[in-house]
Amino acid sequence: MRFRSVLVLLALAASLGAQMTLTVDQLYSFVKSSVQLRHPDRQVANYLGKVKLSEKLEDSTILELQALGAGPRTVEALRNLEKASAALPAARPKQAAAKPSPIPPPSEEEQQRVLQEVREYAENYTKSLPDFICTQVTRRYVDPSGLEFWQMQDTLTARLSYFDQKEDYKLILVNNTMTSQSYESLGGATSTGEFGSLLRELFAKSSQARFRWERWATLRGRRTHVFAYRVAQPNSQWRIDYERRMQIIAGYHGLLYVDKDTNTVVRVTLIAEDIPPSFPITEASTVLDYDFTKISDREYLLPLRAVVRMRSGKLLTRNAVEFRMYRKFAAEATITFDTPEPLPEDQVQEQPPK
Repeated sequence: MRFRSVLVLLALAASLGAQMTLTVDQLYSFVKSSVQLRHPDRQVANYLGKVKLSEKLEDSTILELQALGAGPRTVEALRNLEKASAALPAARPKQAAAKPSPIPPPSEEEQQRVLQEVREYAENYTKSLPDFICTQVTRRYVDPSGLEFWQMQDTLTARLSYFDQKEDYKLILVNNTMTSQSYESLGGATSTGEFGSLLRELFAKSSQARFRWERWATLRGRRTHVFAYRVAQPNSQWRIDYERRMQIIAGYHGLLYVDKDTNTVVRVTLIAEDIPPSFPITEASTVLDYDFTKISDREYLLPLRAVVRMRSGKLLTRNAVEFRMYRKFAAEATITFDTPEPLPEDQVQEQPPK
């Protein structure tokens, strides 16, 4: 907006034959905006010919503007202004924008209180959920090069039922075509069990997870605590399965995002560690996001998206699993199984703390 104002004023001054007095900062803004808007070099130089400066124009400023793309006639006009302003006082230094003060971390006592509330929340999470059904969409990607040049493998649409604290998955569509196949018959990487088991195992006493406060963050517009954690392999329950014929229990570490206002978990990440060198899968990670969802006029915190990645040699796989169209469970309930578009990235990207 400032650039446009300067341009309009200079155009008006030129049309009236008047001479306009500018600061070096105003001059810089005008020339920079002229370059960005691709105004003709001759026209910009003509404007500058009717400008008078109130401060000394330094050679370094001209070089900066030339580097931005100021044309030869514009540079010549700036050199004339440099000579004409040589006896004027130096320009005021630009004031750097004030950086916001960092948000102080919570006290050690507050951190422990939050973790205790989250532990209780995780232990009772599945018991607090209603019986429901939803559509689970899994987009599977592969990259044989190992360089993250992803290729879409397929899209799986399933009916997920949650009844009496148990999950049931029924595959409905493969690439938008009806199928009678089961997950087990598909091959490739699949994942289930995103509803509560991960949280419960992380906070189980047997896991002996160690937590430390990491930072503040903003996720889906809400301020969150971010805790780093680690679960050693002997205490872990995270099973990694290779082609349903080999499996290991891996240790893991990651981050836990806790909503500041409700002390509920809105994201948890896991990265596998201590994978035996002989095991075909060498890397494995999961990012699971939760969001508030309304079922029968009441809001619940339910899985939103899970991203599961694995590496076997050069081969990379990535499953992006989304949970959509939640509704109350009923034996006769039906769902129209259309495959929705992927979630916008701004719903799952972390932002700096506000």
